[in-house]
Amino acid sequence: SRRTNAAWQLGRQLMATEEEDSSSNLPLNVTNGNYTCILFYASNFSLMANDSVFIDLTNITFVNRDVDISSSECSDTNTTLSLKYTKPVNGISSLEIRFVLTNMFYDVSARNWSTLKSVEIVQDDYKFAKFNVSVISAPAEYSFHCQLVGTSNLYPARLIPFNEEAENWDVFISSFQLQGFNIENNLFSYASDCTSFFTPGIWMGLVTSVILLWILAYGIHMIMQLTTNSRFDDPKGPALSVPQTE
Repeated sequence: SRRTNAAWQLGRQLMATEEEDSSSNLPLNVTNGNYTCILFYASNFSLMANDSVFIDLTNITFVNRDVDISSSECSDTNTTLSLKYTKPVNGISSLEIRFVLTNMFYDVSARNWSTLKSVEIVQDDYKFAKFNVSVISAPAEYSFHCQLVGTSNLYPARLIPFNEEAENWDVFISSFQLQGFNIENNLFSYASDCTSFFTPGIWMGLVTSVILLWILAYGIHMIMQLTTNSRFDDPKGPALSVPQTE
């Protein structure tokens, strides 16, 4: 978890030109009265409809700001980020994307948690697609960040189709960061990342270490089982004779 004074700077930039390009994309903020109640950012925000129509919403959302967020709703327990686009591509007259969040208290952790419950896509006001969401939750005081969010099975945070219409959509979001509660000074709070502590590399290291420890323990056990003879040849007795011929 970390504080992001510049909310869009979520990773190291290796070149100055890249840093300048990223700084032009500010988070999308939704206000409720005089305060900000939702912050949303992504370096890439795009959709694919019916495996043929590609819709890139990155620039019109974060650069040109050609998006209607007036239907967004904020409260202490439920928040909905509504993004409405008019004719984002040829063949689609309107497109609305909703991120539905809840803020609930859990006895086990004794604290409130913010959870992205679902993502909804409404095309042309009648085609409704709904996705359940996995692994997108954080303490209510934090924002949530994930490098890759979408419908692909390879993404750490996945959007799972809930109805038949959702099967027609593919969602791709990079450097996803969202906060719907407890926003201060119009900045993202510390980010709870979707990457778990036990990454594949860590699991490989742990498994290898266990195998090597088992080999070491087995070797030590075998050495400890070695014993010396309880009796030795009597030097005063007859010498051992080994015939040289058959």
